[in-house]
Amino acid sequence: MAITLTAGTSALADAPKEHLKSLDAKQIDNTIAPGTDFYLHVNKKWMEENPLTPEHARYGKFNILSDTSEARVKDIVLNLASTNPQPGTVAFKVSTIYNQAMDSARRNAEGAKPILADLKKIETTPHEGMTDLFLWMHGNYASPFFSAGIQEDLANSSVYAMYIGGGGMGLGDRDYYLKNDKRNKEVREAYKKLIVTQMRNAGYSKKDANRIMNNVMKIETALADSALTREESRNIPAMYNPRTFAQVKELYPNIDWDRFFIETMGIQSPEQVIVTELKSVDQANKLMAALTDREIKDYYLWKYVAQAAGKLSDNFSDASFEFNKVMSGVQQQRPRWKRALGATEGAMGEAVGQLYVEKYFPQSSKEYMIGLVENLRTALGKHILHLDWMSDDTKLNAIKKLNAFTVKIGYPDKWKDYSTMEIDPALSYYENMHNVGMWHQKDLYSKWGKPVDRTEWGMTPQTVNAYYNPLANEIVFPAAILQAPFFDPEASDAENYGGIGVVIGHEMTHGFDDQGRNFDAEGNMRDWWTAEDSKAFTEKTKGLGAQFDAVEVLPGLHANGTYTMGENIADQGGLRVAMTAFLDSQKKKGVDIATETIEGYTPEQVFYMNYANLWGQNIRDEEIRSLTTGDVHSLGCNRVNVTLRNLAPFFKAFSITEGQPMFRPESERVVIW
Repeated sequence: MAITLTAGTSALADAPKEHLKSLDAKQIDNTIAPGTDFYLHVNKKWMEENPLTPEHARYGKFNILSDTSEARVKDIVLNLASTNPQPGTVAFKVSTIYNQAMDSARRNAEGAKPILADLKKIETTPHEGMTDLFLWMHGNYASPFFSAGIQEDLANSSVYAMYIGGGGMGLGDRDYYLKNDKRNKEVREAYKKLIVTQMRNAGYSKKDANRIMNNVMKIETALADSALTREESRNIPAMYNPRTFAQVKELYPNIDWDRFFIETMGIQSPEQVIVTELKSVDQANKLMAALTDREIKDYYLWKYVAQAAGKLSDNFSDASFEFNKVMSGVQQQRPRWKRALGATEGAMGEAVGQLYVEKYFPQSSKEYMIGLVENLRTALGKHILHLDWMSDDTKLNAIKKLNAFTVKIGYPDKWKDYSTMEIDPALSYYENMHNVGMWHQKDLYSKWGKPVDRTEWGMTPQTVNAYYNPLANEIVFPAAILQAPFFDPEASDAENYGGIGVVIGHEMTHGFDDQGRNFDAEGNMRDWWTAEDSKAFTEKTKGLGAQFDAVEVLPGLHANGTYTMGENIADQGGLRVAMTAFLDSQKKKGVDIATETIEGYTPEQVFYMNYANLWGQNIRDEEIRSLTTGDVHSLGCNRVNVTLRNLAPFFKAFSITEGQPMFRPESERVVIW
């Protein structure tokens, strides 16, 4: 088995001496030894110099890049508006959305008027019209009781399949409804207050608003009782339950399936439907038969108001912010211009992204990334071939999948066409944004019955992030992440490999994490593992999960190693693979790693320091609780300290030995990829 890939760097015998660029040596806190707390060793000074402002629940290096990207996007949008664009043009649509989002005077004068007719429609629907009302809600405004939509078929990712699953819970996670500890009670009470306040803002009396809240909590708590746990939601094969259309009708008879897909999506009833959460859809079916019209209407009223609130007057957004204060600890709303930009990008993100790329993404960055990706691909191939716990048969399939990775860098090859999207300044902001949402929904459902278009992107170029898509077996790196400290053409190789190199390796490793491993080289859910290899992988993941479970993030609250498993595997894999690729690149350049230094540090030290540098942040306790409950990523400090404690090259780089807190005995280390 061999991987025939070319490296992306060339040897330069007379290369100039490298200097730190992404890292600032003055920020390293030498009063904290690397072997005591590596995260604080690298980040404590920065954390002290950058305390949280009231606007932020957390703030770190990712946020700095996001701020840069946001400022650039703002400049683009304001420049479009200043050109007096003609109606119907992209510039006109973008600037109109932004200007309406900024026009608080008009929205405050309108108040709840843009939604009153629809609220009246819900209120006045007779009993015999309740099915019509349910279909109208599902087709236009929300997903009450359960979710439905199209996505690539997990078993045949070249075509779209129809899915139905859980949903309908405003708080998202079941624990907020079902657990009675202090924190979950606080969130629940804040949510109840939010419902009452927003319904009062919509014109309801205090008595009626409280009735609506009680009925919403009754329904959503019942839905939560049947919802998957966070841990169960990681078992992708268990969520693939194909049923014929006839079976769906038989299993869930209280839903009018003969009309559902036709009237909510404009799609003829499919021959097959995949049910992702069997208990949740069964519970939805039971509730729709058991509840009174009044209870169902109250639930719809809240669902409608909740989806509209962000596009109405300030009293609606103020109420939402009061709830967010409880959830994240944030003390001040984001500036209106940032919220307006977010709405604009949500509506026409690729249109803005096309302008972003033209102005801020040089071709040289894309070419550098292509070479870097191939170096990382080669390195991961080496790791796979040398695994001592995997058989040759499974290794062969893993290499096949690795070689089949599609790589997308910077921006899409073709841009989304917004010419049919209609934006009318005479309409309210809410009406325009609703029309935008319906345009995107129509665009999605127009794909039904057609082959999957794998040129599409799931992120805009101005997004500071990256992703792996198992259904396309692709890794994607938007333009905006190619900035320091992730990537800087003037930085040392050690910094770039410890930054964007680890990100590349991280996304590649997702193809082989606890979820990605269920998909083959073509992006289809297929078990390509031997039973013995699968068992060995599972045992290793249990060990890694236990390491994170042991971390107490706040008094009485532990990290969730199972829920964050995929990201933890990818962090470790990214670090290991990027280090191998870095060492290989230096060898090709003729650099003697053993004698090379960069401003007093060895290249290996710089590599690990810049990785830790990526995750430096300040964060509020409320946000720690919220993320530990609902985020598949570990906290930044644990992505550094827990992950690095498994890596022998890290210990060697900083001479970390037994007795130091960062040291982990070899017998307790878990290395997967």
